Amino acid sequence: MGSFSIWHWLIVLLIVVMVFGTKKLKNVGQDLGSAVKGFKDGMKGEDGGANQAAAPQQVTNATRQDSNTVDVDAKTKS
Repeated sequence: MGSFSIWHWLIVLLIVVMVFGTKKLKNVGQDLGSAVKGFKDGMKGEDGGANQAAAPQQVTNATRQDSNTVDVDAKTKS
């Protein structure tokens, strides 16, 4: 019961296409490709995101005078 021949794989592929249809398989392929691309972009951008997260946020006069802004002092637990 070793490896399957090419005919076994072609029959399996034919059955999968008949069950799911070519349109659904195309959509699955596109979704998988975009997920892999997004993962690669996320791995590349990981170093740049760490540098941006470490930078302190700047408060402008417009945000200081905004009525929705609440000014609080952050304290650490001891």
